[in-house]
Amino acid sequence: VQLQASGGGLVQPGGSLRLSCAVSGFLAETHYLGWFRQAPGKGYEGVSCIQISHNYTNYGQSVKGRFTMSRDNAKNAVDLQMNSLKPEDTAVYVCARSKVQEYTAWCSLRDVDYGSWGQGTLVTVSS
Repeated sequence: VQLQASGGGLVQPGGSLRLSCAVSGFLAETHYLGWFRQAPGKGYEGVSCIQISHNYTNYGQSVKGRFTMSRDNAKNAVDLQMNSLKPEDTAVYVCARSKVQEYTAWCSLRDVDYGSWGQGTLVTVSS
């Protein structure tokens, strides 16, 4: 099982950035996938998750309406489109796979429900 996040960088407030999480070693449809972020000195915050078979997504309150998570079939990846970025969005963003298989239209934003984690990508929102 491998998950590799990419696409981070420096962006000005109000700008946009698109992250990608390439997955391999398993079928993305058998689990749900999530994006988490960790700001300096803080724990993981659930940003978004997706259950691909049902195209079901869920978002944390702080990003709802600004971020969109989707699947990229061509790249076997899940992307996170981030718009209207704010300085408080600054963090290391990590993608992860659920511990258990899930075939219903549901996914969790709790980090304890995830068992495989990729390396993170840093997003800095600053002027």
